[in-house]
Amino acid sequence: MSLYLSRLTLARDASSAALSSLLDPSAPGEAKNAHHRLLWTLFADGPDRTRDFLWRSEGKGRFFTLSHRPPQPHALFTPPEVKEFAPALAVGDRLTFVLRANATKDRAAIGRLPKVEQKSRRVDLVMDLLRAVPKGGRAEVRQDLASQAAEQWFGRQGAEYGFASEDLIVSDYSAVSLPRQKGRREAYAKFGILDLSGTLRVNDPAAFIARLGTGFGRARAFGCGLMLIRRA
Repeated sequence: MSLYLSRLTLARDASSAALSSLLDPSAPGEAKNAHHRLLWTLFADGPDRTRDFLWRSEGKGRFFTLSHRPPQPHALFTPPEVKEFAPALAVGDRLTFVLRANATKDRAAIGRLPKVEQKSRRVDLVMDLLRAVPKGGRAEVRQDLASQAAEQWFGRQGAEYGFASEDLIVSDYSAVSLPRQKGRREAYAKFGILDLSGTLRVNDPAAFIARLGTGFGRARAFGCGLMLIRRA
């Protein structure tokens, strides 16, 4: 399986600058939606193409993508910087990482409602913990609950996909509301984002590398799930 890691930057010419408020909005939800559509222009080479790439915004019109095909050149971007992504990992390797993730869990698994009564089977872990806190006190415990949810979720990811967390830092948690569109499922109108970094140890290189290519967590169409790694 070939993968390609690309660094992409919006062009700064006059014609692109005139569209900057549409291509890179300041409101987080509008930005996620616009970036989702914008990056599709680099990979949607046919009407039946399904998404086979992950992406991450670095701010100021800069992005990383991990894809099964190199991105196509596009007038709205400077020429993409592309390299093949084929890490040679062994059991016991230590890596530093950054990951922007939407951490969720099955509602039925946490005793909410029978699945037949649910519009969505998934619940954001941090939002679920915050619901038990009176509204006036949520700001004070938000970061602690985000760290608690992240530790549990990341541990489960590691157990399933061949790595173990050695150090996990939760630098931010935010809730993003997407602009509502006709036909969009209610479950995707709002989702939480954890910004994670730290150090991990590889236990199963094949399982870990395979998951790097498909992404961690949900909301992968909207800039979550791409883990960037570097040897520690």
